[in-house]
Amino acid sequence: DTGAALNQAILAKDNPLADLFFGVDNTFLGRALNAEIFETYDSPMLADIDDALKMDSSNALLPVDYGDVCINYDKAWLAENGLDAPANLRVLTDPMYESLLVVENPATSSPGLAFMLATVSEFGTEGDYTYLDFWTDLRANDVLVTNGWEDAYYGQFSVVGEGERPFVVSYASSPPAEFIYADPPVEESPSASLVEPGMCFRQVEFVGILQGTEQRELAEAFVDYMLSPTFQEDIPLNMFVFPANQNAQLPQAFIEWAQIPAESAAVDAAVIDANRDEWIEAWTEVV
Repeated sequence: DTGAALNQAILAKDNPLADLFFGVDNTFLGRALNAEIFETYDSPMLADIDDALKMDSSNALLPVDYGDVCINYDKAWLAENGLDAPANLRVLTDPMYESLLVVENPATSSPGLAFMLATVSEFGTEGDYTYLDFWTDLRANDVLVTNGWEDAYYGQFSVVGEGERPFVVSYASSPPAEFIYADPPVEESPSASLVEPGMCFRQVEFVGILQGTEQRELAEAFVDYMLSPTFQEDIPLNMFVFPANQNAQLPQAFIEWAQIPAESAAVDAAVIDANRDEWIEAWTEVV
């Protein structure tokens, strides 16, 4: 768990547990940088990394991969029930989508937190209709909340197992997994993602060298390796997220079935760090 692991690293600042840390994402980026537990490193591999993923100008934390947290849907279920995929988040509060969506608790789930942040970005925290108003309406529309992704996806999603809900908060890279691991094989992925503007939140994962390492040279070499095409091209089919290196070749299943939103929701890392706990507490009160 990113938060728990980061807290351990912060508590061990004066006696580091490791030489580097992989797994801080942009929802915890502010906390990680404020703790000052990482050494800066201008890896030569940064020249091949997408500038949009470089969220730390000091290069204490370097982007390794990214994935868009979106709502996935069961294509066959929607076709059989004559229901269109919603064009924006607000539509999900319509009675026609009652009891169809399962999400994860942002207090206990990384994709759950990312999706909540997408709603913060889309609706804001002040004004006539805020993210809390949206969640109030979702609750009235019988949204189902689980503690984690596994229960939501494998326990409640209609594409897999015995689930009955055709909409689930997951990743835009989940449809390729459904295609690759389908048994028996299928000609197309049974699921797709809602990727209209404002419906997804881009999660970026970083690696950083911990302060106090006695293996600085080796740590740098390992970071360079993680950002190299050899490692980066191994990411999609093992982690089902996208490589940060622009020169890394994607597997064919990703090219065919993964959807990359043209415009992901964005919340500044410092703003997330300052408000994360308050937003989660308010969400918990409402939902």
